[in-house]
Amino acid sequence: MTGDPSRWIRRFQLGPGGGSRLVCFPHAGGAASFYVPFARALAGVAEVGGVQYPGRQDRRAEPPVTSIGALADQIAAVLHPLPDRPTAFFGHSMGAVVAFEVIRRLEARGGPVPFLLFASGRRAPSARPTGSVHRGDDAALVAEITSLGGTDPRVLADPELRSIILPPTRADYRAIETYQAEPGATISTPVTALVGDADRAATPVEAAGWKDHTTGAFDLRVFPGGHFYLVDRQAEVVDAVTAGLRAGVTAGPA
Repeated sequence: MTGDPSRWIRRFQLGPGGGSRLVCFPHAGGAASFYVPFARALAGVAEVGGVQYPGRQDRRAEPPVTSIGALADQIAAVLHPLPDRPTAFFGHSMGAVVAFEVIRRLEARGGPVPFLLFASGRRAPSARPTGSVHRGDDAALVAEITSLGGTDPRVLADPELRSIILPPTRADYRAIETYQAEPGATISTPVTALVGDADRAATPVEAAGWKDHTTGAFDLRVFPGGHFYLVDRQAEVVDAVTAGLRAGVTAGPA
């Protein structure tokens, strides 16, 4: 890897020898630590790490990035070349398109790419941008975060914590609300789209659009729940991810 991976990647556990590696990309306003329970559940399957975007937790002093492309550029520079262990990406919501754009950049560099992308809770990259939450006041932003779930209401009710959380969250919303993939953008990495059946931010029909963005295999998995279905349905999601990781390692690199 080039650059300083320790700035960007939080490694939660090593996983079994000879197994795969799963790099997880957080949602808008999220941090690498969101994936700690996920990593524990996958401890016997893969080494799991989370991407830490600027502007949050231990990178709070750094300005957040307001463009998906700029964020992907920086992460791809850190992840190139991919490590020798077979690697897959998991991205939830905004993290799904960040992961997609990182793969596009890794492909452009001519190096190895992940053998699988799990795209969770997100419309296809070609979907037209919607929403203007990033332009609203703090009350509107808090209302949006609350409506999606995934954040403890007590955190949003605390003025001091809210002042820490809202700036990077607003930057993330600006990034995702102004993002649309280039026409015909595809990756060779197979894609498994995962979505909650009651997710108002990404319906199963919208998630199915990911099939147009890979030249590899595509699968759609629908789970009971809303935008943060993966919290309430962790066991089922872990089972699906485990199956994908094991099948990918058996099949070899993408």
